[in-house]
Amino acid sequence: MSKDYYKILGVDKGANKDEIKKAFRKLAHEHHPDKKTGNEEKFKEINEAFQILGDDTKRAQYDQYGSDFEQQGGFGGGMNWNDFMRQARSSGDFGGFSAQGGSAWGGDGIDLGDIFGDIFGGGGRRSSRQAKGSDIQVSVELEFREAIFGIEKEIRLTKNNACDVCSGSGAEPGSGTETCSECRGQGQVKRVQQTILGAMQTVVTCQRCQGAGQIPKKVCKHCNGKGVTRTESKYKVKIPAGIADGEMIRLTGKGESAGVGSVAGDLYVRVHVRSEKGYERQGFDIFTEINISYPQAVLGDKVEIETLEGKKKLIIPEATTSGQKFKLKALGVPRLQRSGRGDQYVTVIIDVPKKVDRKTKKLLEDLKDML
Repeated sequence: MSKDYYKILGVDKGANKDEIKKAFRKLAHEHHPDKKTGNEEKFKEINEAFQILGDDTKRAQYDQYGSDFEQQGGFGGGMNWNDFMRQARSSGDFGGFSAQGGSAWGGDGIDLGDIFGDIFGGGGRRSSRQAKGSDIQVSVELEFREAIFGIEKEIRLTKNNACDVCSGSGAEPGSGTETCSECRGQGQVKRVQQTILGAMQTVVTCQRCQGAGQIPKKVCKHCNGKGVTRTESKYKVKIPAGIADGEMIRLTGKGESAGVGSVAGDLYVRVHVRSEKGYERQGFDIFTEINISYPQAVLGDKVEIETLEGKKKLIIPEATTSGQKFKLKALGVPRLQRSGRGDQYVTVIIDVPKKVDRKTKKLLEDLKDML
């Protein structure tokens, strides 16, 4: 069945290339599989439509034969979907790729970097990807109530940090810089390589100056020009109330430095919560138990129970059965990043004595006859 590529992209048949490109960019933003609102099947369809309408030759063939023109040899070799997505995800952006010559994207040289740069966080074909240091994960142990009510913890770790002397620049303080001869101050260099798309030109960060365009006239003696040293760091981490065992807190830019021209990675703090006898947590609710006697269960009573807020009174109604649950509203765990709290559920356990004296036994027998 013939597909209406114009309808898929939401453009008129008379739309120019800029309008087609703009429509594709908008839909790709919305439906890209790596996004929360993504839809891989829809994105695949959008991609297919753009491959055809974004190429003058293929568009003319499509206008003449419809989408069945593949049978006429219109598609050619092309880039398959898996190749396309692998390329899209391999580096976070297309880093300045532009198809040249008779590629699957047509002789007009559709600029993939320009189209996808902002989708993946780049800035188009002229963007340079700043080196990023490694992320780090550390663990912190919390007492049960520390996780419930929140606390501040100090984290100490030894890692690669920006050099204190040169502030990560790699240059001896006061020495000044000069233009990088490798990239001539551009911070980027162009490379051409053969790929499945044919000849591809990439714009990559200059390795000599790390994208800065300048290099120090005199390297820092403390870090030998690397801009990084291994030192101890201390961070105070605010543990939010209601955090659960296994959850993580991210400290942006507190990971390792990769040296000159880089940005630090992130620090992830994984929380491990110790259990507390008598309390069981399920989500934001707390579950506890209380033992009562048979007479209390039959006649009812007011008993004292333990809660996260201290001792509270619980009314046991008449004819309470063993295993019956009572809910104490809003005495559970604070809801993480939301208002309100969960509840506490108290399960009643009726104690049955293993031995009874003669008097008690006689009373129970009389009661049995009465029932």
